[in-house]
Amino acid sequence: MTSGTDHRSPGRTHAPTGGKVIFLNGTSSSGKSSTATELLRILDGRYFHLPVDAFHAMRSKREIPPHELQDVIDSTCRGFHRAAAGMAAGGNNIVVDHVFSRSWRLADCLSVFVPEDVLLVGLRCPLPELERRERERGDRTPGQAAMQYDQVHAHGLYDIECDTGVLSPLECAERIRDLLPVSPRPTAFQQLRDRLLTRDAPHG
Repeated sequence: MTSGTDHRSPGRTHAPTGGKVIFLNGTSSSGKSSTATELLRILDGRYFHLPVDAFHAMRSKREIPPHELQDVIDSTCRGFHRAAAGMAAGGNNIVVDHVFSRSWRLADCLSVFVPEDVLLVGLRCPLPELERRERERGDRTPGQAAMQYDQVHAHGLYDIECDTGVLSPLECAERIRDLLPVSPRPTAFQQLRDRLLTRDAPHG
């Protein structure tokens, strides 16, 4: 006689399918946060906005010695990559807001995200406009965008690019939303991962 009680192991659940990842990459002041805000407003379903800046803001305010600063920034980014990938692996749709200002960041993301689930978005903006925004905002280190400018898009491959010097955050969000149902295959993340694996494969 069955009691109707589920005798499976407590806490055991079916493995969730991965969530959709919209990955925004661009320099400081390129409009990533504004575009993410619009995406969460217009997209169907539930999405989380995960900006790397929020993870830096979680850190204690104790002063970091200058010689340790880069290591602290790098370890925070590594943790951010894994936290964001974990949210997606748990079945959550996410909008990642990041800056590939160091080449290892992209390589690390390629190793922890499911590349088929990622829509990689390049948010480009002319440098003079970035510098104008920096001056007006007043909460960015002067010259930060210029320092990042050449490296951020150096990998050269996206599923979609938006010029935030011309398009509003809403217009960028709408273009990204409209691409989701017909996301390119293979994705830019798949192609970049294959390129990385080919480069690192032993020769001979």
